[in-house]
Amino acid sequence: MSTESMPKNASFTLIKGRVPLLISMPHNGQNIPDDIAATMQPNALKVPDTDWYIDKLYDFAQALGAYIIIPKYSRYVIDLNRNKTNENLYPGANSTELCPTSAFDLTPIYLDGKEPSQSKIERRIEQYWQPYHSALNTTLNEIKQQFGQAVLLEAHSILSKVPRFFTGSLPDFNFGTADGTSCHRQLINRVEQLDFSPYTTITNGRFKGGFITRQYGKPADNIHALQLELSQRTYMFEPTDQYHQQEADKVKVKLQMLVETLIKFTQQ
Repeated sequence: MSTESMPKNASFTLIKGRVPLLISMPHNGQNIPDDIAATMQPNALKVPDTDWYIDKLYDFAQALGAYIIIPKYSRYVIDLNRNKTNENLYPGANSTELCPTSAFDLTPIYLDGKEPSQSKIERRIEQYWQPYHSALNTTLNEIKQQFGQAVLLEAHSILSKVPRFFTGSLPDFNFGTADGTSCHRQLINRVEQLDFSPYTTITNGRFKGGFITRQYGKPADNIHALQLELSQRTYMFEPTDQYHQQEADKVKVKLQMLVETLIKFTQQ
């Protein structure tokens, strides 16, 4: 396996694989460029809404041959899992923007009067959003050309309790297939038949898959996309950002089972 050769200022890392599975981690990045950081509230600089440790949770995937793409910059810079036109993925529900102006707890991200202008948003699209999506599209097409089909796993995590987005506690494993349109039914059937106990699971509940899942999942074209929104209580000391090694080791067994199942699907 090798890391794709890219300029030193590349906004993401792409690891080439040897099986037709691409794992995307669009909210794993934590960096904020200095010029943007200067406009942000102190707490926002801690990037509390990061999908913490996703790269660590899936650190087994490279040995299994998966392709992996990981951004370097925080979702506070730009949300790679939103359409660049900034449309709401869940009409009628509270959601964050392409360039978020408030954190999940509704506190402001920017200093008063320092929210990004449209021209600055467009600059961020050009610098961060477009390169990631170009790499996604190119890689999926390369995988399909080489293997005949491709599977995209959108790897996410979130606090188990976020009143802004849902009431009560989130299930542990939240799978999204854009209501069945982003992957072949046989794929999600295989996933749903796996034994995730003692964890709770749901498919197309509060999280049905974000923009990437909906945009790139084209089962009729042999490109299948599946999102997993993992509750952070399964591997962290909620509500802190601290990693819980013992719990993480347990949930990683299930994640590896999932990844192996997706790979086997591509080899049928």
